[in-house]
Amino acid sequence: MAIKMQNKIDTTFSATSMSDLVFLLLIFFMLTSTMVSPNAINLVLPKSDSDKQLVSKNVEVYINEDLQYFVNPEGSNALPVAYEELLPVLQNAVAQDNSGMKSIILRADKTVPVENVVALMDVLNQLNEQFPEEERYKMVLATEGK
Repeated sequence: MAIKMQNKIDTTFSATSMSDLVFLLLIFFMLTSTMVSPNAINLVLPKSDSDKQLVSKNVEVYINEDLQYFVNPEGSNALPVAYEELLPVLQNAVAQDNSGMKSIILRADKTVPVENVVALMDVLNQLNEQFPEEERYKMVLATEGK
């Protein structure tokens, strides 16, 4: 006398809800990734092997491919600063800087000639003349990781 079970276990798996979940996650990440803009000005940074990243926001100077200078730009509608006005603008930015790192981050396009970077270093040296040795600002060159 063999007794048969009335309730059988269904071993099939329905993946429709899983595919809906993956699709929604894909849409979420696609939308949020387009909203992230690390650079307010479109630059192609030089490559670097270092993976070190600066976390705090300091004074930032951008030099784009048209050799225009931008100091702490706010969004893509930032106005360029003439080279002759860089020192007063940097003095104002340093006065508002409350980070403890005392550094100016240079984000220069990879097509920018070295002369423009050296000119910015000259302005930085003029800026540092008003500070004692231990409070002087240093320049950090921003690069793009691998």
